[in-house]
Amino acid sequence: MTIDGWSHLRSGKVRDLYVNSSGQLLIVASDRISAFDYIMPTEIPGKGALLTQLSLFWFEMFADVMPNHLITTDVPASVTGRAVIVKPLVMFPIECVARGYLTGSGWVEYQKSQSVTGISLSAGLLDGSKLDQPIFTPATKAEIGDHDENISFDRAAQIIGETDAKTLADLTLKLYSQAHDYAATRGIILADTKFEFGRDSEGKICLGDEALTPDSSRFWSADSWKPGGAQPSFDKQFLRDWLLSSGWDRKSPPPELPADIVEKTRERYTAAFTLLTGRTI
Repeated sequence: MTIDGWSHLRSGKVRDLYVNSSGQLLIVASDRISAFDYIMPTEIPGKGALLTQLSLFWFEMFADVMPNHLITTDVPASVTGRAVIVKPLVMFPIECVARGYLTGSGWVEYQKSQSVTGISLSAGLLDGSKLDQPIFTPATKAEIGDHDENISFDRAAQIIGETDAKTLADLTLKLYSQAHDYAATRGIILADTKFEFGRDSEGKICLGDEALTPDSSRFWSADSWKPGGAQPSFDKQFLRDWLLSSGWDRKSPPPELPADIVEKTRERYTAAFTLLTGRTI
């Protein structure tokens, strides 16, 4: 996509990044969706706007807790609603993950060692169990097509320094707890989420990228939560489940998504946005 006044820098799995002559960045959320480290060949209509508006909702909620990278939502007309102009950050090379419930890769690891990224957990937990307290489980940032790797706090400290690792862990758990408690008032369980942080030109640590979207979080219905298996969710787990049952080998290009899978995925993203914000889009 060509945008007047902006030069394309790079594209990720979902977002396209542009820069202007002042060094400001334009982040455009596309309708692409990824799963198992592959970008699907079929888009989810309206997904980019949902991700952007939901991130803005959380940025506003967290404004008194910590700064973020947002400059303005006054963006070029061609990307209105699904883009933001932000200040550049020097991003920390780790993903900051908070888990309040045991599921996903954490559940896989727990079954082998009764721990997650070196953090020992109580015996007898099930897939979907609530943890005694939220835990910080960082991960490496993978290139497109590669897997993120869960790492211990000690490994994170080796990568970014112990002081910064401790600061990011504290921030991650603080933001998670605030978001979890708010989501609970909306009938949603925030099982886990990831944040990305960076330093601005003044050296301040800021929240960047996206925040608490169905792409970066697991949202479950509080009414149907029952530990012991997969939970009904408002995220792309539905898509992952379909892909696992489709016969795709996860080594070759993924298949086109059927219309009903696209629509049901879109419905889940839309439901998450509406339940959390009380707004429609």
